[in-house]
Amino acid sequence: MRFLANKQERTRFLKFSFVGVTGTIVDFGFMNLLSLAFHLPLVWAQGISFSIAVINNFLWNRYWTYPDSRSKNIRTQLLQFVFINIIGILIRTPLISWLNNLIMQFLMRSGIQLPLEDIVISQNLALTISIAVILLWNFFANRYWTYSDVSAGSENKHSTPSINQDAGSKEMN
Repeated sequence: MRFLANKQERTRFLKFSFVGVTGTIVDFGFMNLLSLAFHLPLVWAQGISFSIAVINNFLWNRYWTYPDSRSKNIRTQLLQFVFINIIGILIRTPLISWLNNLIMQFLMRSGIQLPLEDIVISQNLALTISIAVILLWNFFANRYWTYSDVSAGSENKHSTPSINQDAGSKEMN
């Protein structure tokens, strides 16, 4: 409950969520491109799209959500962020397949006529639900591990450092 009372943490959560929306757009775009245009199997398409979205999200979170997180080396933070997201994809991969099958069966049995093909609806709905499931995991795991060098009440009182400043930083953990 202390988290909800802390304005800075609520702001970080909102920024993290907004970054997640940009990652979701990247994720959906690449998943649909790879699965529908290039006919990659759904599991492979979502794995690739997820990876591209993780890189997008790390950069936005590093420089916008947590600009005051600089005592850790950028490579260390990237590895931590990727590790947390690997756990997320390990949850998401079987979940998206299971949900896709469940939704597809429902659509086929229901006989509902929709403007899009059932496969497009089922894949995108399965991805939406999967993303919602791992949002909280990703936020809290990253907040308290990847960005643990930022205190709960820390305000960003300086401008975002340049990439050269990041490259010269030393890891303190």
